[in-house]
Amino acid sequence: MKKLATFAAVVLGSLGLAPLLHADDNIGIFETIHESSVSFSATNTALEQALAESGLQLHASHVVRVPDDLHQGKVYVLTSPDYIEAAAAESPRTISAQILRVAVFTSGDEQRTYVNMANPVAHAMVYYADSASYDALVAAAGKVADSMRQLVADVPGRSISRQAEPVRTENHYNKFKGDGPARMMAKFRTWEKSQLAIEMSKVDTLAALADHVAANLQGGTIASADEAEGWEIVTRIQFRDDAVYFGLTNPFIEDKMVRINSRFRSDAKSDKSPYPGVDHIAALPTDLLVVDDGYENLVLHYGQMWRMQLYFWDSGYRAFTANVGVPSTIFNSIEEAVQADQ
Repeated sequence: MKKLATFAAVVLGSLGLAPLLHADDNIGIFETIHESSVSFSATNTALEQALAESGLQLHASHVVRVPDDLHQGKVYVLTSPDYIEAAAAESPRTISAQILRVAVFTSGDEQRTYVNMANPVAHAMVYYADSASYDALVAAAGKVADSMRQLVADVPGRSISRQAEPVRTENHYNKFKGDGPARMMAKFRTWEKSQLAIEMSKVDTLAALADHVAANLQGGTIASADEAEGWEIVTRIQFRDDAVYFGLTNPFIEDKMVRINSRFRSDAKSDKSPYPGVDHIAALPTDLLVVDDGYENLVLHYGQMWRMQLYFWDSGYRAFTANVGVPSTIFNSIEEAVQADQ
């Protein structure tokens, strides 16, 4: 009940934009926060101006390569200094929870522009489930979510607050090991067991290891959407002395994620809007962590089947079985790029 009381207090403070959620309610891993009445370009301009005047820190933006260029999409990677401070005592392995992502994309026959976010509250429920400070961290995530909603308050159009698929209960997020019959594909792993170490040569410091990883990634050649070779560093964020975050992408992961989520969807899908899965681009970039866990320096990335279920389970079980090799292709490609000189 303590978790519920804390979360209720958070959402009540959201200027009337966020719905009151209860512990057994469905909470989206994404939340749609704005329907714009101006162009894609004008929406991005207004958002960027709001970011410059906010208390959030913009680290990077990235234009997503949507298949056939039939939609437009752009993702922004942010952090909140207040949220980072609130989570300063947590394990460095949990920094994925503190990565904030806002996406601007076009969809529908009229290719209207929308804004959504990767929901900070849902992420806090995953990564801080076992923390002694769970209530406070969910509350901090709720305040960040309010700040992200406020970013688009003055963008022409209408502000909304709609929990977006895939949606789950708080209890499901706390124990997240995948969904439905596909749990076995994620090997019934929690987020922590899905963080897998990449073997690297020993280096003296965490900073040197992060530099080594960056050099290897930047030394590769990025292939087309047909091959998963080469990775682009969207952003590198030094959270604290024991944690560095890399956000990675390439044409392959962008193409596959949008196509997988679009194939079996009927909502907003038409000849003029063939890829409704563009509304899931706030799942990007994919995470790579360089951390000191108190025992050793580690390079960690996620089992991609676990990660794709977290963000794309609404694609349906058929979509996962039809693309069962994609997660391992992405996973292996990241490892090979990071280990380029091993």
